[in-house]
Amino acid sequence: MSTAVTQHALERYFAVLGDLGRLVEVADVQGRRMAPDDGVRRALGLARATKTTRSRVFFIGNGGSAGICSHMATDWMKNGGFSSLALNDGATLTCLGNDLGFEQVFARQLESLARRGDLLIAISSSGNSPDILRGVEAARAATADVVTLSGFGSDNKLRSEGDVNFYVPNRAYGFVEIAHLAICHAILDISMDLFPGVPDA
Repeated sequence: MSTAVTQHALERYFAVLGDLGRLVEVADVQGRRMAPDDGVRRALGLARATKTTRSRVFFIGNGGSAGICSHMATDWMKNGGFSSLALNDGATLTCLGNDLGFEQVFARQLESLARRGDLLIAISSSGNSPDILRGVEAARAATADVVTLSGFGSDNKLRSEGDVNFYVPNRAYGFVEIAHLAICHAILDISMDLFPGVPDA
């Protein structure tokens, strides 16, 4: 591949990625649409409430989304001062997956850990992963708040399960995962006043 073709492809890639940020759809658990800024405000309000009540922020996801969870749990703790944790420890996942079935790997942890005032951030590109959906159910049963990030099909199950639901209308893993990472970073960075001019909660 020539340098010119590679450069053109990269420019097109970033053009699609940039446009995707403006296409993100946000809704509440009743399916009522809201502006993305309003979604960020509400998610930020839920996150900040965990500090007030000395509660925790849990992240769950599979594969690339699990990588986002580890990244964000660390940044939210180190930079944002949140009590945050990614529930993707290898020994825990293989233990629960082996003994209870993989669809229970997050639900079982949240049954033990989640409490009222906690926040679950559930990330799934497809929005249809059974283990993520069961995790959300467990968080709900514990009366924790939930923010979801999904993509792929507009009818995916996860996008209607959270108090705030961010949906990325694309079917490419790369675009969806980068958008999810950007949304999580945006909430954190805005909470830290690192992005002047962005509406705050």
